[in-house]
Amino acid sequence: MRQFIAIASNAFMELVRQPIYLLLMTTSAGFCVFLAAVPYFGFGEDPKLVKDSTLAVALLAGLLASVLCASASVTQEIRTGTALTVLAKPVGRVTFLLAKYAGLAGTLVLMTYANMVAVLLASRMAFDAYGSTDSISLAIYAAAVVLAYGVGGFSNFFLRRTFVSDAVFAFVLLTTVSVWVASMASHPDKPFAEPAAVDWRLVPAGVLILFALLVLAALALACSTRLDTVPTLAICSAFFLAGLMTDYLFKGPADAGAWWAKTAYALVPNWQQFWLADALEEKKSIPWSYVAHAGGYMLAYLSAALAAALLLFDDRELN
Repeated sequence: MRQFIAIASNAFMELVRQPIYLLLMTTSAGFCVFLAAVPYFGFGEDPKLVKDSTLAVALLAGLLASVLCASASVTQEIRTGTALTVLAKPVGRVTFLLAKYAGLAGTLVLMTYANMVAVLLASRMAFDAYGSTDSISLAIYAAAVVLAYGVGGFSNFFLRRTFVSDAVFAFVLLTTVSVWVASMASHPDKPFAEPAAVDWRLVPAGVLILFALLVLAALALACSTRLDTVPTLAICSAFFLAGLMTDYLFKGPADAGAWWAKTAYALVPNWQQFWLADALEEKKSIPWSYVAHAGGYMLAYLSAALAAALLLFDDRELN
């Protein structure tokens, strides 16, 4: 267990120190807030458009992070010989790969949290054709982002610490504080300084997105044991697109008894199980019982994907 924790924590910190991780986190979260600051003229559906768009940004950003972090954690270590050095010690391949996945999952949890903080702020800032941009909340969030980069620069220059990791943790902390402060401020569309409400129904939707990203991370890890970054991204993108259409492509033939459709329907993950943005219409909400059911589906597919990754990595030549 000590070896597992050491490898997992080291993998987590190595991925957090990647500049692309900081760039992807800040751009995706910042873009979510930006989507709530522009008018859409959506015939009264502007807030729904903002919520759907921000959830989609969080999902796509997580897809890129899954592939890039998996490649950085496994492919590059195999190429540079770091994996061989670690496995030369009393560390098994199963422990090594599962610990790498644990570190990768930690980075996805951190990024999804930062994006969901921005999504919740965007749900508060959303306005229709008769409203206006919530410039106060936008300014507070932008100040938090600038301050987070300032903290990273200060710690790097004066304390000789790593800029990227300090900026990442400062970004997560300060943006969380900024959203809390912004939720206490008055909204320009609310009379008598009445605070606008955050749509907390988005929280279970964010948890479902995290489940989807954990499955994608397992698929990316399995591909990274054999392939480079670009082929891994292509395969994961193909799984993602096919998974969005599993009900359309395979469900009908599978119900009719076609063996190939049943096999494809079981092998390709159904991402519609994790995308329930449409369920938030007309003040409806996603029950936590469904989240638990989707968590079981995620665990089942995650187990199969990690088993495939271990099978591919077991006889992988590391020299």
